[in-house]
Amino acid sequence: MTESKTLDVYLYGKLRRFSDSQRPDALSLVQVQVGAGDTIRDVLQRLGVPLEQVGANVFYNWKYSALSREVAEGGRLAVFPDDMQLLYKWYFEKEE
Repeated sequence: MTESKTLDVYLYGKLRRFSDSQRPDALSLVQVQVGAGDTIRDVLQRLGVPLEQVGANVFYNWKYSALSREVAEGGRLAVFPDDMQLLYKWYFEKEE
């Protein structure tokens, strides 16, 4: 059996409600257990975040990313809601 490790997930805007910190002046950080083959989609579903409320603004290790991108322990995931869209997203290459 493989031991799972944690991933730091930062939630912004209306997605902050899925963390313990609701204060607008504090970080909204959740540590989630991840295993081999887990994707961003898997992590968000594990947190109970409705995927229809997730915007195009998803960054894994500071890179614009698709929900299908695999994650690993020790990484950093930043997720913005659908009402906080990235301007000029055509300047960013989306990592799969």
